[in-house]
Amino acid sequence: MRVVIAEDTALMREGLTALVERFGHAVTAVDDAPRLLRAVDAAPPDVVITDIRMPPDNTDDGFRAALAIRSRHPAVGILMLSQFLGDSYATRLLHEPAAGGVGYLLKDRVGRVADFMHSLELVAGGGVVIDPKVIQRSIAGRPGTLASLSTREREVLARMAAGDTNQQIAAALHISDGAVVKHIGNIFVKLGVQPEDGNRRVLAVLTYLRSTAPEG
Repeated sequence: MRVVIAEDTALMREGLTALVERFGHAVTAVDDAPRLLRAVDAAPPDVVITDIRMPPDNTDDGFRAALAIRSRHPAVGILMLSQFLGDSYATRLLHEPAAGGVGYLLKDRVGRVADFMHSLELVAGGGVVIDPKVIQRSIAGRPGTLASLSTREREVLARMAAGDTNQQIAAALHISDGAVVKHIGNIFVKLGVQPEDGNRRVLAVLTYLRSTAPEG
C-alpha cells in the first residue's frame, strides 16, 4: 500500500513510519495539515493516517484536512488517530459520501501492532473501524435506535464496528461462528439493512454510529 502519515510529534511520526514500512508499505510522512493536503493532491495514496490535532492551528486541522481529502479524493481511506474518546469526528467523516474507508483509533491502540495493522488494512480496503473504547462509551451513553437489539446483538455490532471478523467476534464473545452469523442476520433485519443495499456490514456500522452520536 501507499500510505501518507500526518503527525506533528516527531517520535510518534517516526514510530508510525517505521512500523508501516516494516510491513512492506511505502510511506510519505508530514508534520502539518497543509503538507498533508499537498502530499495527497500530488499522489493520492491508498490510505492516510492523520492525527486530528496538528499545526498550523493545533486544533482540528487534521480532521479538516481529512474532510478536504474525502471531497477531493473519495477513494482514499482515512484513519484518524486521537488521544480523546469523542466519536463525533468519525461520525461526521462517515456522513461524507465517499468510497474510501474510515477509521477512528485512540493513539494507545498503535502499540497493539497486529490490531493496528489490521485496522489500517481494513480502512485501506474500504471498511470502517472504530476504537472499542469509543464504542463502549457510546453504548453506555445513548442507545438510540439500537433499542430493538438484544444485549448480545449490541455486543456483536460493537465488535463489527471495531473491525472484527466473524471468527474474531466468535472468539471474543465465546460463541460459535454460526451464532455470530445468526446475530448479524438479526441485526440487519432490525436495523432495516436490506441485501440490495450493498455492503450491509458497513451500513450497519454507520447506523450504529449515527444512533450513538451525541445530540447537538
